[in-house]
Amino acid sequence: MPQTKLTPAQQINTPQALDDLIQHLKTQSLVAFDTESNSMYAYQERVCLVQVSTRQADYIIDPLAVDITPLGAIMADPQIEKLFHGAEYDITCLKRDYGFVFCNLFDTMVAARVCGFDAFGLSELIKRYIGIRLNKRHQRDNWGKRPLSEASLRYAQMDTHYLPTLRDALRLVLEEKGRIAEAREAFAEVCQTPAATPRQPDPHAFWNIGVPRMLKDRELMILRELIDAREHLAQKYDKPPHRILHNKLLVNLARRPPTERKGLKQNLSCRQFQWFSKALMSAIRRGQQANRLPPRPRRHSAPDPITADRYACLQAWRKERASKRGVESDVIMPKRALWEIAERAPHTLDDLRQIDSIGPWKFNAYGHEILSVLAAYEGDDGHNANQTRG
Repeated sequence: MPQTKLTPAQQINTPQALDDLIQHLKTQSLVAFDTESNSMYAYQERVCLVQVSTRQADYIIDPLAVDITPLGAIMADPQIEKLFHGAEYDITCLKRDYGFVFCNLFDTMVAARVCGFDAFGLSELIKRYIGIRLNKRHQRDNWGKRPLSEASLRYAQMDTHYLPTLRDALRLVLEEKGRIAEAREAFAEVCQTPAATPRQPDPHAFWNIGVPRMLKDRELMILRELIDAREHLAQKYDKPPHRILHNKLLVNLARRPPTERKGLKQNLSCRQFQWFSKALMSAIRRGQQANRLPPRPRRHSAPDPITADRYACLQAWRKERASKRGVESDVIMPKRALWEIAERAPHTLDDLRQIDSIGPWKFNAYGHEILSVLAAYEGDDGHNANQTRG
């Protein structure tokens, strides 16, 4: 269906309209969702738009106008299949803002990756199966701005409008390839994506920025205060820190700090000078008067050599297995699972079954191979790998 003939999405911005929509969604066997957030424009990111599509109609919910907490009943309903494309980001944001619980998910991006597709972006998949080329021009819009333009709303609508059709096409491919069970396990893993954490100031940021640029101790002291000042300014003006002042500018000020406020003019725009110069000059003076730097944080300790060697063997097995399957390596096994296997070094299937990051499908598909890889590394004859099949 051509984009120009789409019926505009119904706007949901009152409690009654949301309740009516939820009652309707409860009658559906599947519902497509997407979200838009304002991470590029606000200090604390939040969900600013929720797009919803059934097989019959599209809806756009405005979380800035209505509390969408009741929508959690749909997300948790095991009888309703929730469709997303690349659900991890949407889920982590919705969990953070609303505490939603998810089950019965179908992720079209995950499905495409399990099928071994080289291109699995939404635009590529829609072009492949539906023959529509999506316009991504509004991808970086400020979704926290009101009112949103008609073009922005149409762009948002397109992110869910075709998902039911795309889901049907990908499910057929999964069935043809015998990958339904594997995909379901992957979908269930996505449901367990943890909630995003609110932005917090990083007390060690000045080390990460200044040390690679070879700043001296006094320069690091000034940089520390400048970064702290930027954090407070970002909170005050509700902007991401990088949209207040970028790192390169702060490093330059730390290296060549002006002696008075007017010296900042050569580094700042007129607006930046008007809004930020007093705070920056105060930060520079605090850095110049500081006595010492705080202790540098310890780096994470490297794994012991044996664990690292086990991981390398497992990683080589994963790469070879993925090549044979024609998929990316993390479809076979996520990195976190490889590390847990390397650390715990299971010798039997019962041992391996205790590792939570390996789901039942992966356990049945790859369990014996994993034990063989570990046994070969240990110089075993494979005897342990054949123990305890239960």
